[in-house]
Amino acid sequence: MCAAPVPEPHRHLLDEREAGLLCVCQACALLFERDAAGRGHYVLVPRRRLALPGFVSGALGIPVGLAFFVVQADGRVIAHYPSPIGVTQGEIDKAVWDQAREQCDALGTLRPLVEAVLVNTAKGANEHWIVPIDLCYRLVAVVRKEWTGFSGGSTVWPAISEFFTALAPHGTSIHADAANASARTGT
Repeated sequence: MCAAPVPEPHRHLLDEREAGLLCVCQACALLFERDAAGRGHYVLVPRRRLALPGFVSGALGIPVGLAFFVVQADGRVIAHYPSPIGVTQGEIDKAVWDQAREQCDALGTLRPLVEAVLVNTAKGANEHWIVPIDLCYRLVAVVRKEWTGFSGGSTVWPAISEFFTALAPHGTSIHADAANASARTGT
């Protein structure tokens, strides 16, 4: 954004016009802390990581065990499926998403385009999180890097497990009842 070196770790801005993420230095990230700063063009990707242990993703009808769901600016919800060739997408039926939101009010707190519901139910896992969109694309990179053969090979699933394990120390775990209460009260 300003041409200053961008250290690791760093924040990201969503360029809504180009539908892409931009790496930004800390000073630029601070400039975009307020939503109005980007004037509808740039949005700072938040840092929130919220575990949803009571969420049941099966009703969403996704065909695979690893996916993330992003609410679009127009309210549609797009499912993204990481794969060795990138991301496959599909739209979630509005009635199905509305039903999921009724069961987990925390879904109603998702910031469009910059947060996602990240789901891992593959190989017996049961992980459900609200995370920043940049973490979802980091997971896509893990899948692309580690995947071998038809079923993923011997390194992809441990790498995915490590990715989800690393979410926990930086996140908050909210049980479904607490998530529903906090979403209703705004706390």
